[in-house]
Amino acid sequence: MTSLPAIPLGPLMIDIAGTALSDLDRERLTHPLVGGAILFARNYQGPQQLAELCAAIHALRTPALPITIDHEGGRVQRCREGFTRLPAMAELGRRWDEDRDAALESARALGYVLAAELRACGVDFSFTPVLDLDWGRSGVIGDRAFHREPAAVAGLAGALIEGLQAAGMGACGKHFPGHGWVEADSHVAIPVDEREPDEIERDMRPYAQLKLDAVMPAHVIYPKVDARPAGFSPVWIDRLRRGLGFDGVIFSDDLSMEGASVAGDIVARAEAAWGAGCDVLLVCNAPAAVGELLARWQPQPDPVRAARLGRLLSAARALSREELAQQPLYQAGLAAARELGANNEEANCHG
Repeated sequence: MTSLPAIPLGPLMIDIAGTALSDLDRERLTHPLVGGAILFARNYQGPQQLAELCAAIHALRTPALPITIDHEGGRVQRCREGFTRLPAMAELGRRWDEDRDAALESARALGYVLAAELRACGVDFSFTPVLDLDWGRSGVIGDRAFHREPAAVAGLAGALIEGLQAAGMGACGKHFPGHGWVEADSHVAIPVDEREPDEIERDMRPYAQLKLDAVMPAHVIYPKVDARPAGFSPVWIDRLRRGLGFDGVIFSDDLSMEGASVAGDIVARAEAAWGAGCDVLLVCNAPAAVGELLARWQPQPDPVRAARLGRLLSAARALSREELAQQPLYQAGLAAARELGANNEEANCHG
């Protein structure tokens, strides 16, 4: 039996083109600068195909590359057909206002379903939960946020995280220190949050209260604190590391987004995020940019950062779909998804 090449996890997390690995995908995923793969809807046809794709990625090298995805619920759910349709997190916020205990139970069960179904197919980690406050201003955040009140966000996110952990998955809070106030979408613009530092503190409260495995800073500029977007800012990264005592993985948001363009070309963006203290740099939907980084970027290896990323791979065995069907928490999650999803559809029908 041929042993897998031993390659330490690098600082780049990249995507792939389709539903199976191409030769170019294999070449890039075994490059020493790469430390993980992120999947999108284009990479998904069904649970069996996803399981085969994840197995192929995991088989490329040792330690295995972590496989990640944006799978939050609502409009941000990459795997749909064959997966439980998860409600937008704002539905949990509405339930919180009616019955906190019921909301917490639903959040915990939904977190379990979210993580367990992904892990059953080989996906290691989802970039969830969104910890942004719903100020009623941001269209790109909107119903992805649990609530406007920090206590509600922390409570519901904490329960969701308990469900993720019960299924063997960690949690990534985003978008630090908060993306909910700005109206601009950092995918296509450069948002600027002009609030004073003490006003931003309110958005940061969930990060101070929750035990997170990873954090993703926002591509937002907070000029009263620093002229650089949070993911490129040593000031904000230091606040996260030393101020809040966070020792998990810091993921940059996608460096191909417009909100990252202030740092320059793709190599300058990588240098800025890496220099600020991000452990893993996401580069998505930009194959030419990935090629340029692999050819031109030469960061110094950092075993401490690589070790943080490696901790996201769970040693716990993932349950199969058949085994999950027998789990009470999974059944509770399916019931919560049906109820809250129906509530969401009814709300949309009425306006």
